[in-house]
Amino acid sequence: MPYNSNNKHNRNRRGSRNISREACAPLLPVSNKMIRSLVPSDFDAILKVINDAAQAYKGIIPDDRWKEPYMSAEELKEEIEAGVRFFGWVGGGHLLGVTGIQALKDTTLIRHAYVLPGFQSKGIGKRLLEYLVGLAETPEILVGTWADATWAIRFYEKHGFKLVSSREKDRLLRTYWNIPERQIETSVVLRTIPSFQLKV
Repeated sequence: MPYNSNNKHNRNRRGSRNISREACAPLLPVSNKMIRSLVPSDFDAILKVINDAAQAYKGIIPDDRWKEPYMSAEELKEEIEAGVRFFGWVGGGHLLGVTGIQALKDTTLIRHAYVLPGFQSKGIGKRLLEYLVGLAETPEILVGTWADATWAIRFYEKHGFKLVSSREKDRLLRTYWNIPERQIETSVVLRTIPSFQLKV
């Protein structure tokens, strides 16, 4: 999820595919050669991208949901250990954008999608999202974000995701994420179907 949360499957691994060992596995070459699987040495850079980009939420999301840092080092470590695989866009030797992917038993979650301020609206988020969607092997892909983050919602809708109903959103958040009721109230979930499913 773009906002910081402890995924329910992160905490008890129930229903989660065993991909945590792949979290930092090498990535096969891709045509743009700008996207790569992130490794342990990228940890601090990942944290910087997330926390710098998350400043966009300050004053937008409810005050009781905001904290600094937005994601702590311990939270990021827990995410990686639970099987969130981070991929990044690298330019000029610097990490400019990150996005995580987490494959569960019957769905795939897009997690923590951020691009550094100053490098947004340049296609980095789009390329990362398209690449990770292409990795999905489940019947659906879900992403969650804050209801007030209208720019994020528009971004996902532009790339094929559709908002689910409020009732369905509540069900999905309670099934796949471990977040407080207040966060459920102030969030949305979007869904898309991988292209390989549409060809069946």
